[in-house]
Amino acid sequence: MSDHCHACAVSLHMPEFKGPSDDYCRYCTDDQGNLKPRDQVKQGIAHWLKSWSPGITDEQANERATHYMKAMPAWAE
Repeated sequence: MSDHCHACAVSLHMPEFKGPSDDYCRYCTDDQGNLKPRDQVKQGIAHWLKSWSPGITDEQANERATHYMKAMPAWAE
């Protein structure tokens, strides 16, 4: 099992984030453990960014999510 989700970096050692996959959290996968589409994961990350940075706009959150995802193994280009 990985230490962190390869799509969003959340800790996979925390039971509330563990899903059916050994490499991805429950927020980044469907019920079978398959990685959700990039845009869907990006929306989740943008929402998370806004939750602790309430002053940012949706556009800023999406830009930051795009940048953040570039560092994740699942989305590295």
